[in-house]
Amino acid sequence: MNVEQNAAGDGRSEAGGRDGGEPSPGGGLTTGEVARRLGVAPTTVRTWDRRYGLGPDAHTGGRHRRWTAADVARLERMCALTATGVPPAEAARIARGDATGPPPFRRGLPSAAAPGPRPTAARDRAGSGLRLGGDVRQECKGIARAALRLDAVALEDLLRTAIAEHGLVPAWTEVIMPTLQAVGRKWESSGERYVEVEHFLSWHVSGALRRSARPVAADRPGATTVLACVPGENHTLPLEALAAALTEHGLPVRMFGGALPVESLVAAVRRTGPAVVGLWAQSRTTASRPLAQHVAAMEWGVRGARRRATVLTLGPGWAGQDVSGLPRPAGLAEAVELARSLTER
Repeated sequence: MNVEQNAAGDGRSEAGGRDGGEPSPGGGLTTGEVARRLGVAPTTVRTWDRRYGLGPDAHTGGRHRRWTAADVARLERMCALTATGVPPAEAARIARGDATGPPPFRRGLPSAAAPGPRPTAARDRAGSGLRLGGDVRQECKGIARAALRLDAVALEDLLRTAIAEHGLVPAWTEVIMPTLQAVGRKWESSGERYVEVEHFLSWHVSGALRRSARPVAADRPGATTVLACVPGENHTLPLEALAAALTEHGLPVRMFGGALPVESLVAAVRRTGPAVVGLWAQSRTTASRPLAQHVAAMEWGVRGARRRATVLTLGPGWAGQDVSGLPRPAGLAEAVELARSLTER
């Protein structure tokens, strides 16, 4: 999946000063922009300002505050410390640079006053240790931070904003998927330490997809899409994204979720008479070529006007499988367009 350049505004810096070095009214970031960058709710930023003195160093005229690069760096340090277990009050003292001694010991957190290598820039920026790569949208880092902190309020807000601003398909491809993949890599390399983060993020992504979807469209003969995971497969999020994207186009969808038994899949296809059947397989051990071919060969309708569904083999599990003649979309956008072309003709 292609990932575009970071969202515009990621590289914004402190505005040039006027008399006395005060930032111009249009310089710096708003509180909302800072919150999205950090992956926290705007109320959290305001609370840290009010309670711990982590507000902007300089104030502009009027009610709208502007945060400079130095202000944001201080908040990023606050995020990094609290994400590793340091109490907020202590983290704020360290972030402000006025702690009188080393912070309390927390597993995996180096003392701010102790000698030794400085944490990597990636950890400082993301506050999570998740390797997101350099060519990702800024929202990925914010979502990763919120997921690591198990911050439900911030995560809900960030996911809703990403989908609203970019659209469901770009948000999934360029924001949500890279973050899910980074969390998955972290879990795989860290034993069982980050399982709760992966489950937490997946749950909130699922909710965000459902809330962004339009009401289910009424059935139209020969226009329904059936979506299901193959037996033994429980990775449903990609199918949920596809279902939500199809409802955006007013297409009727029947979603059956994870690990649908063979008999149940066959029954669902016979009862709905779909134009498209999407079968998701995350692993090659669950992808079943005989099952896909069997569903593709099913027929229904009156004699002389028999119909079949087009089976889409979805997911990385189908890579290398000999399913010639069955389309295998490369990503969500291609799957949506293919399903649309098959159901709207």
